[in-house]
Amino acid sequence: MDEIQRARRITWRVLVSGLVVMWLSIVTASVVAIGEGSFSWWRAVPAALLALGFTWLCPRVVNAILDRRYPTRQVAVAAVLALGAAGLGGAEPFGWGFVLMCWLSVATLEVSKRTAVLLAAGAWVAGVGLVMVWVNVAPLVGRDLGLVQSLASYTLLCVLLPPFNRVWVWVWNLAVQAHEGREAHTRLALAEERLRFARDLHDLVGHQLSAIAVKTGLAVRLSDVDQAAAKAEMAEVNTLTRQALKELRQAVRGYRELDLTAELNSVKGVLEAAGVRCEVGLPHGDLPDGVAPVFASALREAVTNVLKHSTATFCDITIRFTAREAELSVRNDGVAGQRPGDLGSGLTGVRERLAAVGGTVSAHPTEDGDFLLKAVVSLPIGG
Repeated sequence: MDEIQRARRITWRVLVSGLVVMWLSIVTASVVAIGEGSFSWWRAVPAALLALGFTWLCPRVVNAILDRRYPTRQVAVAAVLALGAAGLGGAEPFGWGFVLMCWLSVATLEVSKRTAVLLAAGAWVAGVGLVMVWVNVAPLVGRDLGLVQSLASYTLLCVLLPPFNRVWVWVWNLAVQAHEGREAHTRLALAEERLRFARDLHDLVGHQLSAIAVKTGLAVRLSDVDQAAAKAEMAEVNTLTRQALKELRQAVRGYRELDLTAELNSVKGVLEAAGVRCEVGLPHGDLPDGVAPVFASALREAVTNVLKHSTATFCDITIRFTAREAELSVRNDGVAGQRPGDLGSGLTGVRERLAAVGGTVSAHPTEDGDFLLKAVVSLPIGG
């Protein structure tokens, strides 16, 4: 389960927790009524059925609201069920009347402040109205509802419950927006990588392909008038073709030398734009010959995996070297639960690139819960 799913589940549980309080209130009020001898089965049974219907419908309303849909029809049906349960049960604010308050805490989600105030006022009027009705009929059934206490309780609940749940939905919406923004940054980073690869291909083989087109056309024109010259042009076309094919393979396999400094600046900017705190540790001196382009390609793939396959909040990039070996380590806290094989086929490409120069790559969770990718090459660089 990723972070956004976990946040949704927690928010959902908080929003429907009022149902637990509602049933505790109903049970408590029923026990008190039985003790006083005023419990009525003919009212309690249909009220309980209405409350059960409300309990079934309320989580569905919450799910729709978390999906950014306001289910007006379901909210209206839930209001009828809540009003019926409260009216039949006795309308005590901390008894059967809490069904109405539970409805209010859900109905005021994802609506304007003005609408929330109107709904709260309507629920208060309904609750107080039911209390007034039961005060008038109380002598017939032997119940004293405590008019002043009920009015104060309804007022307090109508003021406090809507803002409490609305704050949770507000926090949930912020989490969704942050998650969507992070995904957008990741997509932009990947799109930038694709554009960079396209530019690399253009820079590598574009000139040769243009030259091949020109020389092929020239050879066609010379074939009838100067076969020796046409043959020379075609020989050059053959040379250019082989060179273009070689450079194309280098680009696809990632063997083209990359600028490590530019790559570090690029990945740091992309990570921080995606909300991942990035720290870079570099050696004091210049890297030995051949190390920078090898580490640049490994770094690009490692950071791409951080963006694509993790929920990291930080990424630490460290480069160090001694007289015998150079080491690149990329540590993050977002993929500790995954195996190296889950990180995509790019990891295989990194291993192949390092193996070509006598280096090794390891990728695994650490004891402290992070994930570490380490690339090591022996010095001097082999080929």
